[in-house]
Amino acid sequence: MQILYMQTRLVRLASKCWNMHFQAVNELFQKYDVYHYVANFWDVFHVEGDLAVLEDVAQYLKNKGAAIG
Repeated sequence: MQILYMQTRLVRLASKCWNMHFQAVNELFQKYDVYHYVANFWDVFHVEGDLAVLEDVAQYLKNKGAAIG
């Protein structure tokens, strides 16, 4: 349940920080399997702040060739 809560917070934060519609962020996260990525690294991410996790997710997406923001 806590993983889902973090994933939801990240979508909302990304939407705000990247100036993207909530649905566009969700589609991006689904396309590049960000939800699975966050779940896999939960043991590290749960002790970091949301902005730090979002920075990591942004780097992950850039490494995958995704355009954000």
